[in-house]
Amino acid sequence: MALPLVAPIFPAGKEPLPPGMSEEEREQMMQMKKWQNMMTSGMESCAAKTVIAGAGGFAIGGFFSLMQASFAYEDPLLRQQAQAGWNNKQKAAEVFKEMGRNMWKSGKGFGKVGALFAGIECVIESYRARNDMVNPVAAGFVAGGILARNAGPTAVVGGGVAFAAFSAAIDMFLRRETPEED
Repeated sequence: MALPLVAPIFPAGKEPLPPGMSEEEREQMMQMKKWQNMMTSGMESCAAKTVIAGAGGFAIGGFFSLMQASFAYEDPLLRQQAQAGWNNKQKAAEVFKEMGRNMWKSGKGFGKVGALFAGIECVIESYRARNDMVNPVAAGFVAGGILARNAGPTAVVGGGVAFAAFSAAIDMFLRRETPEED
């Protein structure tokens, strides 16, 4: 026996105000909820996830390149010969330009890989309608294959397997459950 549908006493958005809340505060609260819902639905889109992963990868790649530059070893004699006749300001400017070029190059590489992986994983997750270990492993295999596509079929399979294994290891690390303490 089906229960009859009962209409709500108050129409949506016209419920009585909680004690101490003005109509203006209620309107602000409704606007905040609407904004929060828009942000949540936007963050769940594959395009947004891909852009966020690409931007994050770009930032991480640039940071790694900056750290690498601080550990770089160069032959001082070769640099002296190449920069003979330069003052200290010109030498420093050249070092910073080189660091900037390297940061840009590394950031672009990391950003492309991050965006590629995140986009593929999101599409697979959307298609499968599940969030489990299969998604990152499959996305890692496809992304690794795409990244190695110019090196031949053996490299495509090897790159796919390597990226899938890396993705599985990272995902297992991030999904591990911590024991609950009493």
